Amino acid sequence: MTKGRILVVDDEASARNALAEILSDEGYSVLAAPDGFKALALAGEHAPEIVLTDVKMPGMDGLRLLEELRERFPETAVVLMTAFGAVETAVRAMRQGASDYLVKPLNSDELLVVIERSLEQVRLRQEAARLRQQVSERYRFENIVGSSPGMQQLFKSVAQIAPSKATVLITGESGTGKELIAAAIHQRSGRADKPFIKLHCAALAESLLESELFGHERGAFTGAERRRIGRFEQADGGTLFLDEIGEISPATQVKLLRVLQEHEFERVGGNHTVSVDVRVVAATNRDLKQMVSEGKFREDLYYRLNVIDLHLPPLRERSGDVGALAFHFLRKYAAENDKEVTEIDDLALQALSQHLWPGNVRELENVIERAVVLASGRVITKNELPRELQQLRVAAEHESSTGRPRIPGASMAELERYAILETLAHVGGSNAKAAEILGISVRTIQYRLREYAQAPKSQTPVLADEPRS
Repeated sequence: MTKGRILVVDDEASARNALAEILSDEGYSVLAAPDGFKALALAGEHAPEIVLTDVKMPGMDGLRLLEELRERFPETAVVLMTAFGAVETAVRAMRQGASDYLVKPLNSDELLVVIERSLEQVRLRQEAARLRQQVSERYRFENIVGSSPGMQQLFKSVAQIAPSKATVLITGESGTGKELIAAAIHQRSGRADKPFIKLHCAALAESLLESELFGHERGAFTGAERRRIGRFEQADGGTLFLDEIGEISPATQVKLLRVLQEHEFERVGGNHTVSVDVRVVAATNRDLKQMVSEGKFREDLYYRLNVIDLHLPPLRERSGDVGALAFHFLRKYAAENDKEVTEIDDLALQALSQHLWPGNVRELENVIERAVVLASGRVITKNELPRELQQLRVAAEHESSTGRPRIPGASMAELERYAILETLAHVGGSNAKAAEILGISVRTIQYRLREYAQAPKSQTPVLADEPRS
């Protein structure tokens, strides 16, 4: 395996061959070209990571080659070789995008140091691009599953507000996916190529939170041995996501308000004013308006944060999304664990649909990950679900051998229960679709499911597992 791909460009054959030999001996894969035109052709065919080129060449000199390479192959590092008296030319080339320069006659040790340094810069850019791609794929709308009216309206709102500079407040219970929505806003904004910085405000004590947000100067407090850049400076030009904003202290609220109003602050222990261009997206599972009325949250800060309000509904209010989310997580964790799990059987889907999901989407994701790991075949059954989800209760006291209620013999409540659960299974757990088919309200179905989940075991025997197909 080679250390890297290098293209050497020099019109002097002896110099070109000597450089190629030195670099090859060091473990690099080396190509050589006698002029800029052939260098461009080789660059297009072999995608070198570094181009090492002389400045003075007939036809196309090194500066023109640099310009062409920067336009066609922006990820390629360009190192120029120049005569002793032409250093100003090399400095000008650095301003135009060259990675480094070497002065002739070359020193082989210096050559290798510059090549290694340039290659490291290339690899860092490649890694940064890869991470940006991963983040973009993770936070795209396709990964935020939801066909319910509330989620569709949310997606529409995100698309509308993302290009703006407005501060956004995302509300919703824990586990509903507030960070995913915040990152989707960033990815669809004009700041997508700039940092997306996250901070969980509830995880830090007040003194540490202030330092995390604004940074500190050396000696600001015991243990501050050097200057530290805070999250606002890290996010300059991009987006800062402040999760659980309702947990910050009154003193920190004052400082945060100033940043939102004036876009400037001082580091802890410092006097120098730092100006930043940061879009703030905040999130909370608390009722900030109620906190304002109780005097626990500043009213002026609340209105600064709440320029645009997005609410994420809990999973129990969009139970029709449970099936789609479950299959989404199944595909994700089957791939991550290299398992050929592709299906969820009807009884497991019924159990997933009946559960109220106090932990919301995060809880569902954990349940499906567990089920995928435990699954012994291609199908997840309710046996792979947690114990509380295995308690799928159906009216069995008056069932026939086919599993249907006996008529006569079954009560109206038992018939209603059977109709609701069978219809839910048929529509993949969608309360809305089941309600439409049965001619009852969604609220009635939710109320009945809550009743069934809480019913004593003696009243509602557990249905035995159906044989696997």
